Amino acid sequence: METKITDELRATHAGQVAEEILRKCVHCGFCTATCPTYQLLGDELDGPRGRIYLIKQVLEGKPVTEKTRSHLDRCLTCRSCETTCPSGVKYSHLLDVGRAVVEEKLPRRLGDAVTRALLRTVLPNPALFAPMVALGRMAKPLLPSSFADKLLPAQIVGKPWPQAMAHDRRMLALAGCVQPSLAPNINAATARVLDRLGISLFEETKAGCCGAVRFHLNDQGAGKDDMRRNIDAWWPHVEAGIEAIVVTASGCGVQVKDYGHLLSDDTAYAQKAARVSELCRDPSEVLAAEKDRLLPLLHGLPGKLGKLAFHSPCTLQHGLKIRGVVEEMLQTAGYELTPVVDSHLCCGSAGTYSVFQPELADRLRTNKLAALNAGGPTLVATANIGCLTHLQAGGDLPVRHWVELIDEALS
Repeated sequence: METKITDELRATHAGQVAEEILRKCVHCGFCTATCPTYQLLGDELDGPRGRIYLIKQVLEGKPVTEKTRSHLDRCLTCRSCETTCPSGVKYSHLLDVGRAVVEEKLPRRLGDAVTRALLRTVLPNPALFAPMVALGRMAKPLLPSSFADKLLPAQIVGKPWPQAMAHDRRMLALAGCVQPSLAPNINAATARVLDRLGISLFEETKAGCCGAVRFHLNDQGAGKDDMRRNIDAWWPHVEAGIEAIVVTASGCGVQVKDYGHLLSDDTAYAQKAARVSELCRDPSEVLAAEKDRLLPLLHGLPGKLGKLAFHSPCTLQHGLKIRGVVEEMLQTAGYELTPVVDSHLCCGSAGTYSVFQPELADRLRTNKLAALNAGGPTLVATANIGCLTHLQAGGDLPVRHWVELIDEALS
């Protein structure tokens, strides 16, 4: 794609990244076939190719309008288009640049700006978010069920973490921001599974939000500060020789995997960020590497544990490019996996997307739940806290993180 990015932007690292990505696009339109918002709305500008044209115009100095922003805001950043693209266009990286320029040139309306600022303040801060969740759980019987279920999914109380540092092999876990309050059993279950394999998992209390919340809520500078804080917190453990940084929420995993790219122009952090990205692992990657030891421990009977539908988050299948790994483990554990039509499409959660685009998010969730329920499962499993809470709020079936199910099967 020919482009004439402004000289001012071309002089920046972001502008150079954007120009390189734009030149890879060949206008083929394959991306529209797998774009969730294009499938719903049928508007070229609500598909990746159309949004690329809009971003190109913005970077070339054309006027920025609310219409431009609305089309970019409606993107889920699901990266399904990246899986489909034959040219290897890094659409999500281009979108980051385009959204940053739009925010700079066109301030948000007051109500929208205040809501985003509130979410940027509360969600990444466990000291604020955890008490609010605790109060919400106490008041849940008094709240409208639709509201309470959306914000407060059923909490699974599990066994405690295994004895810390009991093994020579050590891995570090990201605690994150909302997951410890909404689903604290997920990391604990991961630690218990790894303990069975002779690996100690531990968290670093000085780390926090992966940076995705602030970065995708139009404060990319603060999001990068969150990334630097995590790198500083983890670095002594990296130097001490940890094997991996395990991120149990696939949405956070994609962000940590991107640290190397996002901080590549930061001379003080570029090298460390690249190393952290190299060490980042989804739990499915860790367990796949231990497959020869794990699968004999599971040895479940086919169908013994009932029918299960697996929702593979966009961040797992399109962002991390992990497909089929979790499904194999669940089947080995004794679950009968039911087919899911259009499994490549987003459920509509997408971080805070369901807050700002509720109509589209609800339509996508309705479609996803219909596909998940079609095979008659008794349980839904997924790999991301955002998908878990979003699907749980809209359906009747329980939704669990898959690693909890592996932990229970091993028990």
